[in-house]
Amino acid sequence: MHAEKRWVLKEQGDPAKVEKLSAEMGIPAVLANLLVQRGIETKEEAHRFFNPKLENLHDPFLMKDMDKAVKRIETALEQNQKIMIYGDYDVDGTTAVALVYSFLARIGHRELYFYIPDRYNEGYGISVKGIDYAGENGVKLIIALDCGIKSVEKVEYAKKKGIDFIICDHHLPGDEIPDAVAVLDAKRSDCRYPFKELSGCGVGFKMAQAYCLYKKIPFSEVECFLDMVVVSIAADIVPLTGENRILAHYGLKRINHKPSKGLKSIIKICGLDKHNITIDDIVFKIGPRINAAGRMEVEDDSRSGGHTAVRLLIATTEERAGVYGDAIDTSNNERKSIDRSITQEAHEFIENNPELKRLKSTVIYNPNWMKGVVGIVASRLIETYYRPTVVLTMSNGLVTGSARSVPGFDLYQAVESCADLLENFGGHTYAAGLTMKPENVEKFKERFHKYVEENIDPEKLIPQVDIDSMLLFSDINTAFRTTLCKFHPFGPGNPAPVFMTTNTSNSGDARLVGNEQEHLKMELIQGEKPNTSISTIAFGQPQHFEHVRSGGAVDVCYCVVENHYRGVVTPQLRIKDIKPVIK
Repeated sequence: MHAEKRWVLKEQGDPAKVEKLSAEMGIPAVLANLLVQRGIETKEEAHRFFNPKLENLHDPFLMKDMDKAVKRIETALEQNQKIMIYGDYDVDGTTAVALVYSFLARIGHRELYFYIPDRYNEGYGISVKGIDYAGENGVKLIIALDCGIKSVEKVEYAKKKGIDFIICDHHLPGDEIPDAVAVLDAKRSDCRYPFKELSGCGVGFKMAQAYCLYKKIPFSEVECFLDMVVVSIAADIVPLTGENRILAHYGLKRINHKPSKGLKSIIKICGLDKHNITIDDIVFKIGPRINAAGRMEVEDDSRSGGHTAVRLLIATTEERAGVYGDAIDTSNNERKSIDRSITQEAHEFIENNPELKRLKSTVIYNPNWMKGVVGIVASRLIETYYRPTVVLTMSNGLVTGSARSVPGFDLYQAVESCADLLENFGGHTYAAGLTMKPENVEKFKERFHKYVEENIDPEKLIPQVDIDSMLLFSDINTAFRTTLCKFHPFGPGNPAPVFMTTNTSNSGDARLVGNEQEHLKMELIQGEKPNTSISTIAFGQPQHFEHVRSGGAVDVCYCVVENHYRGVVTPQLRIKDIKPVIK
């Protein structure tokens, strides 16, 4: 299924600002334009953007309650109290737990536990079972990471058991802040911390940084954990701007040159040990493997699958890391097999229901599907049908599921409009989780479909490619590529630039490649200029092969990437979309 895409050229930067910045920085106007589009308008801002520095990290004590958190940790260490590090079962939660656990172990604390709730029996966030486990083991302090900002009752419950809480979260608070010893969350309305978009692991890192400053411990004792921070930033899809850009920049250096034993094991399993690891590699290869552990149901009720991910990340020997790495890879292969078969079932169900195909949204329910993969299945269905999607299954007597959206449509509001039918829901604009009683499924379907029908702009149901600017192939020289590399790392808030070139044609051997001949590889030239020949790859676009091979002209939009082959680096265009020029 090859849906026609809309190409939208972004608003270009103010020409006067672009020209000035281009001259001051000595860079091509098209790249100065990219900076201005990103809100970088002065020479000083550009230098800071191109040269991230660890000394530009914010003072962690600007975060509300940081002083209280540090003093409570100091007390726990001085009195040799048992501390439990608690976090969610996703990548952000497990990296955060591993970072804080490893940091406290590194500075000499031995009375440490960690706890990851089970997705199936406990669900998201802080659980009573987790607090009871802490109580049974004589824990006096729980440090919760990537969760807890709304756990008002759970913190009270812990207090009655004589257990203190420090909460490190990055989600939006509710009306009431839990009465914990310290609540670290830059999104608190009373917090003056300048950067609001840290990952959960990022908040844990700032707490460790603060402790180092307070106790005069060298920064190197926490800097070594930046590989885990970049994994959380990439996998949790937080904006790659401001402080996250600095953390990610140095985190990528760390993961490429001196990763922890656990991450090194995963890097080898992914086949990335001979490559320069990028944000994309974390998003598509490393992150899903760490996530897989928490997605799978485990037979042993005493421990969640997410515990395996933490054991991997805190491993201090290559042997132990290898054992947990293999276990996680097995979980990932099982997860892939399950999500492929469920996606296929979902596709077949939609294709066999013309009524469902005609709607502007998808709501699909099967009580036998695995809860841990329904979010992935929802994302896969959007790739094909491109519309707001909810995938539901049964778990512990309730119908539970994940919702995903298309750009420009607020999914959270759509789910919230059905709040009276739901037992529980949470999330944000483009992703949400929800739970309801089985008898409400049909009413939910009707209400959700109706809301989307009435509120979605029909244009939002057509995939859109945002284009930064026009570009001539002749402009893609060594100096251009060198400066473009300085824009890395790419991600939300700093996306890989997409360029558009018109009237190009195949100059050589256009061919289909891939196991199923699903990718189009070709050398393109612009107009009649043979010296502009450039190698390109168009993943999943075989439908244009005949037109290109027969000499037909095409307009293309693409990202400029570097192709590494046998030690030789050459530019390559990764084509996002092709429009045949019909004369």
